[in-house]
Amino acid sequence: MEFVCSQGELNSNLSLVSRAVPSRPTHPVLGNVLVVVDAEKGRVSLTAFDLSLGIETSFSADVNQGGKITLPAKLLNDLVSRLPEGEISLITNKDALENDNQLIILKSASGQFQLQAMSAEEFPKLPTVERGDTLKLPIAILAEGLKGSLFAASNDETKQVLTGVHVAGTLDGLEFAATDGHRLAVVKTPLQTEPDGEEEAKGMPEGDFAGFAVTIPARALRELERMFANSQSTDTVALYVDNAQIVFELGEQRLTSRKLDGTYPSYEQLIPLQFARTVSLDRKQFISSLERVAVLADQRNNLVKCTIDKEKGQISLSVEAQGLGKAKEFIAAKITGESGDIAFNVKYLMDGLKALPTKEFQMQLNADNQPVILTPLGGIKMTYLVMPVQIVR
Repeated sequence: MEFVCSQGELNSNLSLVSRAVPSRPTHPVLGNVLVVVDAEKGRVSLTAFDLSLGIETSFSADVNQGGKITLPAKLLNDLVSRLPEGEISLITNKDALENDNQLIILKSASGQFQLQAMSAEEFPKLPTVERGDTLKLPIAILAEGLKGSLFAASNDETKQVLTGVHVAGTLDGLEFAATDGHRLAVVKTPLQTEPDGEEEAKGMPEGDFAGFAVTIPARALRELERMFANSQSTDTVALYVDNAQIVFELGEQRLTSRKLDGTYPSYEQLIPLQFARTVSLDRKQFISSLERVAVLADQRNNLVKCTIDKEKGQISLSVEAQGLGKAKEFIAAKITGESGDIAFNVKYLMDGLKALPTKEFQMQLNADNQPVILTPLGGIKMTYLVMPVQIVR
């Protein structure tokens, strides 16, 4: 095996796949990156797999001899990231006597390094989806849905199905939902049905969206977002789903993940249909005020109290931290319904506000112990439900 590539190309692709390398591999080879060199195509593919999440990518290189091997992921990543820009060559040491005890020589302008390798035969194959649902859609649809929902997924591994985002197809789009039991984010993204120009036509959705439903681990979706970073919004991503796996393909990159088992909660039933009060606010102004008063928020409960004053047409944010001090700010607001107080966990409120895409938003609420809904005024159809915190009077 022998090939030459640029330091930047190898570094960026290694950084991408290394995120699927387990920190504590159950088998030594899982701590490695699979390197496959194709002499005919002049391409090098890199793969990492922790038996749940897998990432594969490829790039062009000047290939002198094909082959495949696995190399220690962290060591290789740390080394390549520190090498100077320019050409890098990887060569199998021909003096190695045993296939499972090979040395790889890495050469750059700064010097030469030898790395212990393991046989590629031990590396598990990434799962494939042979029968199941197939969807193709522009990156923009997935990116928009994930931006407004992914942050609300649970980090508690005991709540298995809640550690992912539930993606379901409708007659005219996709619906993304995530909840951790304290808040709920739902985003509805329409499918593009009338292309505007050639670029739009390239990214037209394909597949049976109406019958589609899957719960995808948040970890896999965060890696998918990183894959989107170097792509155009009209580029197409393909989804392949069967009973156990979901596979995303984007150009030369591929991500595989296990689906989350279990029935996702009927979150629609949690969203109130009527509201006693409605408050319209400038989103950036509200976030700025919230960030300032949050400095003094009591770290024990991270609580902020919102006082709605209809007569003055304003809402006040107040924080009291025992032994530290107090803070209060006022923000102009359009209010319908009665005045009153309500309290929130600062983090939950802030997360939802930052995910809203518009200049202004609407807060809809009933009693101070019932769910509160935040929605953008215009833009995408997003609903953010947050449970208030009981105020001790």
